[in-house]
Amino acid sequence: MDHPDMLVNTLGVLYGAILIMATFVRSRFTESMRIDALFIKECTESTRPLNLVAGLLIAGYASYSLLSR
Repeated sequence: MDHPDMLVNTLGVLYGAILIMATFVRSRFTESMRIDALFIKECTESTRPLNLVAGLLIAGYASYSLLSR
């Protein structure tokens, strides 16, 4: 990894993948990484799909930034 922005974008892709996984997999690790729990006071199973949307946006933007060099 020659550039710091490459590291940041790689971490963005990994975090996006974790958020996508948090939509479908319920484990202690994925529950602590959920983004809907950060912004919504009463997060439930109905707010879980927000992780999918956020994960796709974060991973998509980070991968676009990696590939657009």
